[in-house]
Amino acid sequence: MPLIKVIIPAFNEAESITHVIKKIPDFVDEVIVVSNNSTDKTEINAENAGATVLSESRKGYGYACLKGLDYISKQNKKPDIIVFLDGDYSDHPEELDKIIQPILEENKDFVVGARVKKWREKGSMTFPQIFGNKLATSLMKLLFNSRFTDLGPFRAIKYKKLLQLEMEDKTYGWTVEMQLKALRQNLSYVEIPVHYKNRIGVSKVSGTIKGAIFAGVKILGWIFKYSFK
Repeated sequence: MPLIKVIIPAFNEAESITHVIKKIPDFVDEVIVVSNNSTDKTEINAENAGATVLSESRKGYGYACLKGLDYISKQNKKPDIIVFLDGDYSDHPEELDKIIQPILEENKDFVVGARVKKWREKGSMTFPQIFGNKLATSLMKLLFNSRFTDLGPFRAIKYKKLLQLEMEDKTYGWTVEMQLKALRQNLSYVEIPVHYKNRIGVSKVSGTIKGAIFAGVKILGWIFKYSFK
């Protein structure tokens, strides 16, 4: 089994983070929870559940992911695969084996967990999320001949390929940046259908009008930025 590390960005996910960590398969070498300026017991609960806990004071999904990668870069033994997973328990962490399977068995570079409609719990994705995903992936298909159908946060990528992407987005554009750069660099990729359920607590992005607008603008900005490169 290759060395696998999981990065979980988390902002005030005290109620859910323990559930997420406990459902991650035992073959994962290390679970890294990056508390994104949390003010509740996210950090305490994550540590008690067995995760490595890092703190990132700058708010932003990308900031948290980059903090986790910086921590890994300083370790002597580097992982083979990095898995990204949300801390709100909307994903099914036990499906991690499905997410990494194409990398292990087909030598794919990158796998995205696609939140297919038939496996989504009712109400688990808001209208802005569904519309934004459809718009973004349609534009990616049109402009880059992409086969992506979702910008799902549950994803796995070979560590060396991830470094090759030189990720930089600090906030809402992290997921689409990764997919666009994977397309640009001709990484082999595939989507795997995954289950998706209603999160614990209120979303900090899709649960607010401000968050949904900012996320949409950031995602479209990355797409149009790469369309003119």
